[in-house]
Amino acid sequence: MFDKVLIANRGEIALRILRACKEMGISTVAVHSQVDRDLKHVRLADEAVCIGPNPSPQSYLNIPAIISAMEITDSVAVHPGYGFLAENADFAEQVQKSGFTFIGPDADVIRLMGDKVSAIAAMKKAGVPTVPGSNGSLPENGDRCIEIAREIGYPVIIKAAAGGGGRGMRVVHTEAALLNAISVTKSEAGAAFGDSTVYMEKFLQNPRHVEIQVMSDGQGNAIHLGDRDCSLQRRHQKVLEEAPAPGIPDDVRRDVQESCVQACIDIGYRGAGTFEFLYEDERFYFIEMNTRIQVEHPVSEMVTGFDLIKEQIRVCAGEKLSIRQEDVVIRGHSFECRINAEDPKTFFPCPGKVNNFHTPGGLGVRVDSHLYSGYTVPANYDSMIAKVITHAENREEALARMRVALSELIVDGIKTNIPLQEELVRDSAFAEGGVNIHYLEKKLGL
Repeated sequence: MFDKVLIANRGEIALRILRACKEMGISTVAVHSQVDRDLKHVRLADEAVCIGPNPSPQSYLNIPAIISAMEITDSVAVHPGYGFLAENADFAEQVQKSGFTFIGPDADVIRLMGDKVSAIAAMKKAGVPTVPGSNGSLPENGDRCIEIAREIGYPVIIKAAAGGGGRGMRVVHTEAALLNAISVTKSEAGAAFGDSTVYMEKFLQNPRHVEIQVMSDGQGNAIHLGDRDCSLQRRHQKVLEEAPAPGIPDDVRRDVQESCVQACIDIGYRGAGTFEFLYEDERFYFIEMNTRIQVEHPVSEMVTGFDLIKEQIRVCAGEKLSIRQEDVVIRGHSFECRINAEDPKTFFPCPGKVNNFHTPGGLGVRVDSHLYSGYTVPANYDSMIAKVITHAENREEALARMRVALSELIVDGIKTNIPLQEELVRDSAFAEGGVNIHYLEKKLGL
């Protein structure tokens, strides 16, 4: 097991990783920007190193600074959390070349799954269901692109191979608009991602967003830990998640989960990962794999009783998986509400000083947050400041528990999206289960 782990992140995920390390008897190093010197995990870590000014490119995205921090603190491994450098293959490669361990998959696997075209090809080979599409990058020949679109059937969506997070995609409803859409998407992809490669897929009209949590040790052993529904989204950003996904037939669920496990074995995956799908008419369609731990991992932990961060550290230290698939049992239901420092109506970020922070409690209530009374939320980073998670024996009880938990949560001094979350957990359509990815934006009039 690692003696010392450097945590290359901030906020609630950095605190989550620090707690797991402490429970495992691993020393911790927190790296931080100048404005983040008062973060909770920085105060609690065994060592702390300032790696640069507030802008992310000069601190949390500064690879040489992070590796230097590992060298001067004698760290053995680095945990990237999510966001920032978590899915940066160059970072993983440089960490390994410098003699340290990257807590995540190998760089070549990150590259394979980070490129949407190669990822889809790998998933097809493993038997993971994919969206009907161009089966690779689009050719330069416009007539052939028109033929491909006709074979798929309109509407289609043009996607950047290197895109992500809702960026680098354009929906096309008519043949007349196709070639211009391809040209514009290529230009945008080249400017945003440095790669103008695009591909085409069938555009699903009213799908849900369902994902499969996996864990693999890179030694031929892999498991899934159930699924999650993350369909409540605004501008492709998830707002509220739950596990398991409601209303999916057992045989359909089982088939896609088993295909994800096989895919992990086929590509030699190591660590925690998530296969993301669109789900429509009882069919799953692969869209991408996140080669890291995700924001919404707590709901999977709550329904399985399994610590994903600890297992992620273990397998990346070279240990084999500690549990088998038959040991994974889904118990009850769990919800997670993301709490952001933003205006609940305009969604503009609202940084500032938190005068009073009070978290809810009780059976089946968990809060992952780096906040404390007197802490100042900076304007430099993502606005998420907390995650409220509930668990109960069934979906109705877990949702009722979330309503109570949100009513007890106090974040005084700044605006937050708590009012929006309180509205969502009382929404009748959401309470029934199975709303699609467009539901929230339509509800908000966007």
